[in-house]
Order: sequence, then C-alpha cells, then structure tokens
Amino acid sequence: MHFIERPVDPDTYRQVVGRFATGVAIVTTRLGEVDHTMTVNSFTSVSLDPLLVLFCAEKLARFHDAVMESRVWGVSVLPAAMEDASRFFAHRGRPLNGQLARWPHHRGESGVALFDGAIATVECVTTAVHDGGDHSIVVGGVTALGTPLDGEPPLLYHEGRYKTL
Repeated sequence: MHFIERPVDPDTYRQVVGRFATGVAIVTTRLGEVDHTMTVNSFTSVSLDPLLVLFCAEKLARFHDAVMESRVWGVSVLPAAMEDASRFFAHRGRPLNGQLARWPHHRGESGVALFDGAIATVECVTTAVHDGGDHSIVVGGVTALGTPLDGEPPLLYHEGRYKTL
C-alpha cells in the first residue's frame, strides 16, 4: 500500500477528525495489585462472530505497557455525569495509588475495575494488537457485558469539547 505524500498539518488534521463525534470511555487493566486506567474515545465494536471490540492506546503511555502485559481489560462507557472522571483519567502522570477512590467501582469477572456509574461495561481479553503509528490498536474478545445505569445521556467528545445529547 502506498500513501500519497501531501503536506498535511497535524493541527488541521485534529480539527477535521474532531468533527466526528465519539463516545467517551475509561479503559482499565490490572497488573499485579496495581490498577491502570486511561480515558479513550477510540473504542468501537468490531465483530459479532466472534464478539470483538477495540481501543487504541498511545505507545508512550504507561497504560500501554500495562495492558500489553496483563492482556485483560475493561471498558466503562461514560454518562455525561462522569465528565470529571474522564478528565481525571486523561491526565498524564497522575499517581496510580488511590486513583479510583473518588469513583464507585467494582471488580469484574477478570479482576479489572469497572465503574458503577457507567452506562455500559465490557470486559475483554486481548486477541490481537496491530500497529497504528504512535498508537497500538488493541483488539479484544468480549468475555463479559453489563449495563449498570439505564437512561442516562452519554458523554460525547466533539470538536475538542465534551458534549452530551
């Protein structure tokens, strides 16, 4: 596959792709006794047979190495009321100890943290990892599902800002 070389400005690229509204989720993993978390808007369904989903993890993020090693992860799809959690878990370099203390959560079947305030939860085991430039595309087989809250509006991200329906 050949790419046509064109001078594309990264800021213009962000502005253009930012017009695609996405949901917001927090992906969690557990390595040993340590929880690792990361806010994502790059989560999507891939396949119904087998049941597969994916998210993208920046290769430089410490979460990347943790999820590559643990190979189990959970996704908590956020309602609008959890914007503060989304912002917190998007912040680089936060202390790992006690980071989940502000938000009620429980352990899923795989041991990963899932947020009680989520509108949907998905637990996965990694089935494939693909190169995605400065990110890895992590594909997971679905092992458990949940809908903790019903009827709450989802948290969205559009044009660099949080929004809701």
